[in-house]
Amino acid sequence: MRRESNTGGPVIGGVCLVAAEIDHQGRIVQLADFQRLVYGERNGETTPRLKALDATLQGAGFDARLSPEIMQAMWEKWVQLASLGAITCLMRGTIGEIVAAPGGAELSIDALNESVAVATACGQKPSEKVLSRHATAMTAPGSLLTSSMYRDLRKGAPVEADHILGDFIERGSAHGVATPLLKAAFVNLRIYQNRLPKD
Repeated sequence: MRRESNTGGPVIGGVCLVAAEIDHQGRIVQLADFQRLVYGERNGETTPRLKALDATLQGAGFDARLSPEIMQAMWEKWVQLASLGAITCLMRGTIGEIVAAPGGAELSIDALNESVAVATACGQKPSEKVLSRHATAMTAPGSLLTSSMYRDLRKGAPVEADHILGDFIERGSAHGVATPLLKAAFVNLRIYQNRLPKD
């Protein structure tokens, strides 16, 4: 997410919802049976170019949807990426494994609450529906849910610590939001990243 105003401009906002990873042969493997692309002008307008894009994407083999509130959708996904990424990477486990440990569910909710606090301070509080869905997913007993960052970490691959957590934490700090769990996960991942072989 770039530091730009929410006016139109050349960049259209978008959110891709898909669970996938690259296997050991370099192939993209889809992990769940859903694929959705949501897009919209960052200022909420429905412009001719957006109508043309929407018409082009219909029937493309995935769920394509135009949204007049794309900034909200982008922030809601960022909250999910940051909280899930932080807790699974920091605890080195699936949601089910984390929840099975004493205090694990509470820790998952703490990570979610920190992420929500950042988004709210930035003027993009997630909806109650989204928050309820995230909270349920992050405290589900026996869940195999992980983040893409955790899957990359387990494979010894580079992770998106700066993009998903670093920028997010920085935005929160600018508004005086304390994010101790997110920061712990970020430092942990930067140490991991710094140990990776340099190309």
